[in-house]
This record gives sequence, C-alpha cells and structure tokens, in this order.
Amino acid sequence: MDNAIQNYARSLALRSPDHYRVGPFTVRHNPGWELKFVNYAIPDQGAEPTAQEITDLVEAFRAHDRLPRLEFLPAWAPAVEPALLDAGFTVESRAPVMACGADGLLAPKPVDGLRIAEPVTADEFTAAAAVQHSGFGGEGGPEDGEIAWLRGATADGGVSALATVAGLPAGAGGCSVPADGIGELAGLAVAETFRRRGIGAALSAWLTRTAFERGFETVWLEPGGPDVERIYASIGYRRTGEKLNISLAPA
Repeated sequence: MDNAIQNYARSLALRSPDHYRVGPFTVRHNPGWELKFVNYAIPDQGAEPTAQEITDLVEAFRAHDRLPRLEFLPAWAPAVEPALLDAGFTVESRAPVMACGADGLLAPKPVDGLRIAEPVTADEFTAAAAVQHSGFGGEGGPEDGEIAWLRGATADGGVSALATVAGLPAGAGGCSVPADGIGELAGLAVAETFRRRGIGAALSAWLTRTAFERGFETVWLEPGGPDVERIYASIGYRRTGEKLNISLAPA
C-alpha cells in the first residue's frame, strides 16, 4: 500500500501543469498558493541524489520563491533522507499515513444542524476556501490557489465539501483527483467556533463516502496530530506507514 500511495502522489504531481523536474525529483509547484504543504518535491523511487542535484533543487525552489521542502515515504527512496540531512535539511515531522477502503468506512456520530454539500457557486467555493485558509493559520481572505484547488478537485473527478451549521461555514475539505483508484483526503479544516462538535469526523466521512461513490477504491491521508488521528480512526482509517516531511530553512 505504501508504494501505491507514494506512486499516486508522484503521479498527481506529474499531472500538474506547473510541476517541474530537477534531477531525480518532481516538484509540485502551486503558483497561486504559497502554503508550504502544497509546494514540495518527491524523489523518484530508489533515487540516490548527488550533492549537486540537491543544490540544484534548493536553487530551483528559491527561484520560485518557495521553501525547499520534500514530502515522501522514506522506504520509497532510502538514500534521499541521509543526503538531505548532509545538505542541511531539517526533519519537520514523521507523520503517520492512514488509509481506508470502501469496506472499512464507519458511520460517524450525527451532528445536529450540520449540512454538508459540494460547493457550486463562487460564494460557496470562496466560503470553503476561507475556512481552510484560517484553519491552517492564514490571515485575511483565501488565496487564489486555495479556491482553485477546491474547484479542480470537483471538476476533475475528486470531491470538495463545504459544511455549514445554521447557514454559517463550519468546515471544508476535499479528496484530490484519483489515480489508479487512489485519492487523498486533504485540506480538511473546521472553523474555530465549531470545533469539538464532531464536525471533523462527519465531514471526513462524507468526503470519503462520496469518493467511494465516485469510483475511488482507497482514500489515504496524513493526520495533523494524535487528536486528529483518533478522529480518522473513529471512522475507519488505519495506519499503513510513515511519511517524512523535511525542509531547508531560509538562508
């Protein structure tokens, strides 16, 4: 499963019209969204990068005004992490990877007054992106790339969602476009005033179920911490491996 998930992430990066290659790396570049979690490199399977190739990668990130950063499963390319550490990179986290199949999804507890639907209008997409923007620590309004990501997921066979309570935006998230039956649940956020009500679990389950209805075979994700991992586990997600998040501080 781990290799399938990593191959999915690399395939999706290669599909992006704004990706670029540097040595044995594919860089997923988002020109309209500076968030580090949507701008990162993935090594080729079994890559053994030279010091010069890593230097070239760092220079490419900086030329695009992005933090030099990689996300990958260490077992996919075991030689990459030591080479990055030698080049001065620092491990951000070793995050669990969780996955759920159609036969493993569990029903969440109901939440009074909660409505979940796919955004349709421009205002709905903007409202969903605004929840994500603030949920991930952003200030002001959402960036163009955040809105484009939600629209792209919906248009290309993925899923996007806006949760509301009494008409107020309460949560948002999406499942990215599938590849070989696999998709990623990402960008899930709950507005601060609506947290600890079960909305995160309900929204995750809705996105996952809708993805299965659209032909996904497996949905995977990276939880943001132990509390979030427990929420996903409550609806049927199970650990399958570990993902390395590693970056180089600005010079």
